[in-house]
Amino acid sequence: MQGQAQQQAYDRGITIFSPDGRLYQVEYAREAVKRGTASVGVRTAEGVVLAADKRSRSPLMEPTSVEKIHKADDHAGIASAGHVADARQLIDFARRQAQVNRLRYGEPVGVETLTKNITDHIQQYTQVGGARPFGVALLVGGVENGDPRLYETDPSGTPYEWKAVSIGADRSDIQEHLEENYHDDLSLDDGVGLALRAIASANDNELETEGVDVATIGADSESFVELDNDDIAEYIAENDLEPADEEEGDAEDADGDAEE
Repeated sequence: MQGQAQQQAYDRGITIFSPDGRLYQVEYAREAVKRGTASVGVRTAEGVVLAADKRSRSPLMEPTSVEKIHKADDHAGIASAGHVADARQLIDFARRQAQVNRLRYGEPVGVETLTKNITDHIQQYTQVGGARPFGVALLVGGVENGDPRLYETDPSGTPYEWKAVSIGADRSDIQEHLEENYHDDLSLDDGVGLALRAIASANDNELETEGVDVATIGADSESFVELDNDDIAEYIAENDLEPADEEEGDAEDADGDAEE
């Protein structure tokens, strides 16, 4: 009983290391990230792709109310996995940092600088009593001095730079797909296709148009562009990711047109 009480003390105290050097609340925050639907980032020579699985819990829910990808600045975007409310707080913080940099220095904030500002903010909540860690991971993608950059933030406050990465549910399966299919010569369109196929690999290789969000930041334009449903539907069709019932419906429509 005494050992269990000691365990609970380490478990509840965010500022207390356990004897084996662990912060349990940070580990629980990582578990919260795993419960969130997946987000994927792909860095190509032509820019960065951010894609997110935003399947709704009910057909009555308005799809546009599920926000997983956000514009941080003209040249940078953020995708999230985990607690959406925590993500919005961090995204608002990132937007303020981007605007402060423009006002202070008259130039866009660097993607690496922005990411480290976010992770410094996250890290503060791992060592302050009376608060809890952010239960969310972010993908920060953008263009810095003409070079595409892609970073992941962790609930511990650690930044990682990636060529392609997944956060959220089914990370191991999606990451395996990315590792097998990523190569340095991908175009931006190829990057969108890879991101969608990676998300679909954990969904029976099927995607619905309204169940996914995609945004790109081109290296030449340095502009954040969120794809609309028509564009996403084209990419889904090109990569043979349409649900079986939609494919059957399309075939029936084609037969009807032929009869007419």
